[in-house]
Amino acid sequence: MPTSGIAEIEGYDVVKEPNKVRKIISSIPQEARPVGIASPLEHVVMYLTARGFSLSEAFNLARKSLKEVGLWDVANIPTDELSGGMKRKVFVAMAIASNAEVVLLDEPTLGLDPISRLEVWSILKHLDAKLILTTHYMEEAKELAKEIIVMHKGRIVARGTIDELLKPFNGKVRIESNIGEYKVGSNYISYINIEDLKDFKGKDITVKPITLEDLLIINGLGED
Repeated sequence: MPTSGIAEIEGYDVVKEPNKVRKIISSIPQEARPVGIASPLEHVVMYLTARGFSLSEAFNLARKSLKEVGLWDVANIPTDELSGGMKRKVFVAMAIASNAEVVLLDEPTLGLDPISRLEVWSILKHLDAKLILTTHYMEEAKELAKEIIVMHKGRIVARGTIDELLKPFNGKVRIESNIGEYKVGSNYISYINIEDLKDFKGKDITVKPITLEDLLIINGLGED
């Protein structure tokens, strides 16, 4: 139970109205692992019947969601025989099939190869639900999020769209060298105007474009 504060999802208090909350949410936990002997179809059907769908509804919704994520051809194969990317897609299919209003995604593409990651991104972009995504992949946040919230030790340190958050870096690039304003590992990082790059010609530096990572760097968030 919480020590203080209130948490609500779509107006429902998660402590006082948990049953109402459960009906409108679905989630893909970071550490979720499929049952090896069960097939993708069995996973989705079991999940849906546990949520209260009839068996016929569950099969129809499972068939649709597995086709959407590209797993219908392996729908009846034990998940132990599937690749890591396919196993992850099983959980995406479960979330899609539930028709939940709010889908919670905890690092949904963790451990996926680049192609599988792109496939999952494509699916999530077309999901008819409100998505709450947690991720350490800045590229993933940029690709999927309309609004980004940066949290550090339980507190919000930045919030806004990509353009809003990166506005302080307009016209700038990141340079990495042996000296600089910010130290990250063995690198020193500075931010300069693009037109000033000529002053660094011939010097031992690496020039990189601005990304969301730079927001973390200037806020001194580090690896934790």
